[in-house]
Amino acid sequence: MTAVNPTNSASVLAAFGALGVLAVIFAESGLLVVGFFLPGDTLLFPAGVLCAGSAGQPPRLELWQVLVCAAVGAVAGGQVGYLIGRHGGRALLARTSSRRVKDAAARAEELLARYGHGKALVIGRFVPVLRTVVHPVAGALGVPARAFTLWQTVGGVLWSQTLVLAGYLLGTSVPHVDDYLLPLVALVVVLSLLPLLAGSRRARRERSERRGPGH
Repeated sequence: MTAVNPTNSASVLAAFGALGVLAVIFAESGLLVVGFFLPGDTLLFPAGVLCAGSAGQPPRLELWQVLVCAAVGAVAGGQVGYLIGRHGGRALLARTSSRRVKDAAARAEELLARYGHGKALVIGRFVPVLRTVVHPVAGALGVPARAFTLWQTVGGVLWSQTLVLAGYLLGTSVPHVDDYLLPLVALVVVLSLLPLLAGSRRARRERSERRGPGH
């Protein structure tokens, strides 16, 4: 029996199909530390591609199953992340030795302060790394449960369904597109990192402006 690599989207989809999507997206959407190492965008998009049949070959996954599992995983993972943050989240973040987790938590807190609960929770879904930590941070900051549930559900459903359907539409319009999954996954990674890079540049510019000329 071949071992399954949970960080590899092709391995997860081949072994578990739609249920693999549910499990990985659940963990990636709010389980601190563990979620950082799991595919999100790079799992949903290929899953959508595999829902489209190619010439002479039926779909490898059922679209409706992938859509439902992606939405359930995203929303349930976000709620669990919020509960983790609500019950001991600050202590957990303070104890972690991971610089990556601490930086992501700081950026998530800044995002919530800058845009407010609703906008931040929707935007955060589309940014790798932030997607994992924004829900626990919201819980730790005491974001009201009703507002959190509403907006994280909107963000989770919008993010998950958009990526799956984008992959599906590409798969139905480009023959044998599944032969090019690796380059497509690489493209998705690059595109998903653009908001992260833009945010880093903006943060550096703001720090430079606060220091003023001559510093």
